Amino acid sequence: MGSLASEEREAWLRAELSATGQITLAAASAALEVSEQTVRRHLRDLEDQGAARRVRGGAKAVGPVSFHGRARSHDEAKTEIARKTLPLVPRSGTIAFDSSTTMARLATLLPGADDLVVVTNGLDTLRALEGKPGIQPLLVGGRLDPRVDSFGGPLAARGAADFSYRTFFCSVAGLDFARGGFEDTLDEAHVKRVFLDAAESTVVGIDESKFGSTSAALSIPIDAIDVLATNVDADSRALQPMREHGSRVI
Repeated sequence: MGSLASEEREAWLRAELSATGQITLAAASAALEVSEQTVRRHLRDLEDQGAARRVRGGAKAVGPVSFHGRARSHDEAKTEIARKTLPLVPRSGTIAFDSSTTMARLATLLPGADDLVVVTNGLDTLRALEGKPGIQPLLVGGRLDPRVDSFGGPLAARGAADFSYRTFFCSVAGLDFARGGFEDTLDEAHVKRVFLDAAESTVVGIDESKFGSTSAALSIPIDAIDVLATNVDADSRALQPMREHGSRVI
């Protein structure tokens, strides 16, 4: 792609951000066969146009990204986070999963349970749990947002509030170490707050690309995160703020 004109490179970056939600300087540089400095200049222009938000080592899309688009990014990290989180899932009782691709990955890893009810606002998560022995998946219903492939709105919030959960398992679009987890849509943030309020504890699983970033709406206050599961070493200096807030980091 090294012969592409500037406009074509920018169009490629827009398409990649729209498809996956984020891109790294290294990956874009390799794909476009240009220097990272050139990519950085294009990303700066996209940010000025309101089409991207630059983060360390790359950029993120502005606004919601589809489930399948998000599922394509940081695949190995999500699998590692799901494996770290798996032992925290109880064998019985009622728990909640959000609609994130990370928790959908956790759902696929669950071998079964004794008598476990899993309430979710994610259609793909529901499908991943169907047929697993000892697990009863329930969908909160409401309005399906095709931008993020999750259910939201008043009916979804009401459905989520009808239960009491041992643990709420979720991810977030960005994690500000001073304020908490953020979402790309108000509906997703609202449903997560309902799940959070009805749960005894909350487990958040995110990859390191989301550290230090925010989005449209706060969903999980920093002091409400009981366990943070990531793809980096639990003793990492970057995670010291979470330990200071009282979170268990795994």
